[in-house]
Amino acid sequence: MPDVIARKGKHIFAFEVKNSSYYAYFPNQQIDKLFRFLSEFFPIKQDFKHAIIAAHLGKKWLFKEVNWKTWEKNKIPDKMRIVKRDRGNFKIEKNLDEK
Repeated sequence: MPDVIARKGKHIFAFEVKNSSYYAYFPNQQIDKLFRFLSEFFPIKQDFKHAIIAAHLGKKWLFKEVNWKTWEKNKIPDKMRIVKRDRGNFKIEKNLDEK
């Protein structure tokens, strides 16, 4: 199961969350479980299903959405990471406006 599951309108979000001071690692298996969960339990279009890795780094939260094509092509690296100096690629308002 993901750490957090959320829904807004037609959109479903599955989050894997880590707490750290500078960087957070997300093993391939944890990312894979987000996609398997979304695939198996929500019979809706992929456009409305989002696999998100999230890191709480001190006072800063960073969110990154992992692309469905990356998972489908089996291209998820052994580990993904979020570093405090990174910029996230996920903003809920942007994602909901585009669909």
